[in-house]
Formats: sequence, structure tokens, C-alpha cells
Amino acid sequence: MSLRVDAPAPARVRRFGRSQRWVHRTTAALMGVCVLTAACLYVPQLAELVGRRELVVRVHEWSGLALPVPVLAGLVSRAFRADLGRLNRFGPHDRVWLRAALRRDKRRAVRPAAKFNAGQKVYAAWIAGATLVMLGTGLLMWFTHLTPIQWRTSATFVHDWLALTLGIVLAGHIGMALADPEARRGLRTGSVSREWAEREHPLWRP
Repeated sequence: MSLRVDAPAPARVRRFGRSQRWVHRTTAALMGVCVLTAACLYVPQLAELVGRRELVVRVHEWSGLALPVPVLAGLVSRAFRADLGRLNRFGPHDRVWLRAALRRDKRRAVRPAAKFNAGQKVYAAWIAGATLVMLGTGLLMWFTHLTPIQWRTSATFVHDWLALTLGIVLAGHIGMALADPEARRGLRTGSVSREWAEREHPLWRP
């Protein structure tokens, strides 16, 4: 009679707390609404399919105004503020990571990373700046009676082209997330396997 020995469960480490996950999910939902409503406003086929242009415009405007709210609310959390500090700091290892990425060198040995790699830091900085620019240009387009026509025309040009760029960058972000199920699990449950953490973020000491 043979005894079956169950394999031990892989060790897991805590990556994100409740506050970080809430901010990410809420921001992602608001950004998704902004992108979908923008597509319904600018793509004729979608505009005809959805209709109710005035309602779509209002949903787009208010979801855009609400975009900074999750981050501002998350500042109450010490863990979230600590992660913002990590995202805002670049070290020598981040420059090594970026050089390897530019060379398309995918070896883990030449891509050192702490809790966040250099690509994630660049993305976070870019998306934060883009969101603020979109918010500012959107307000100029909304309150048409407060600004001269040259300002509104320039704001519309910047808003439209930055929206297209934002859509492309978000598609890349989603594609990379789909390719890494353990990273998605970390944002969904808050924990990741220790083996993944040591492989992808060797400088991180959870």
C-alpha cells in the first residue's frame, strides 16, 4: 500500500495591501469608462451604435474628473504612500534595467528590480502626467466661456492626440499584464509566490 505525499504549497509573500489594490481597481475602472466613452464619441460606427451622445459626454466628463480621486483617497494609507515613494525613486539598478530593455535583452540577470522595475516606474510617471494633462485640457474644453478660442482649439488638439497615445499605452500595459498571471494574482489577492518575487524582483525584500 503506497502513501501519497502531497507536495507542499509554494511559499507566498505579501505584495499589495487592501488600499493599493482598491486604488488600482478603482482607477482602472474610471480609466476604462473614459476610454470607452471617448471611443463612442470619436468613432462614428460606435457613436451610431450607442446613440445618446449627450449622456455619453456627461459620463466621460464626470469619470475624467473623478480619475484623481482614488489616488488622493489612497494617500490616507501608509502602505500606499510607501509604494508611491518607491515608484518615484530611480536608482542605479533602474538605469541598468532600462538599458537592457532598450537592447531588448530579456535575461533576468541584466534586469535587476526592487518591488517595482524601471518600466513600471516610467509607466506610472507617464500615466500620472498624462492624466493631469487630460484633466486640464478637458476642463478648458468643458468651460468654453472662460477661455479664448485659441486656448480651446489648442486644448482640443492636445486632448485628442494624447487620448490616442493613452489608448495605445494602456493596450500595451494590459497586454503585459495578460502575459504575467502571477503579477495579476498579486493585484487580485495581494500575494505572490516567493519564487516569482525572487525571479522578477530580486532586489525586493518583502
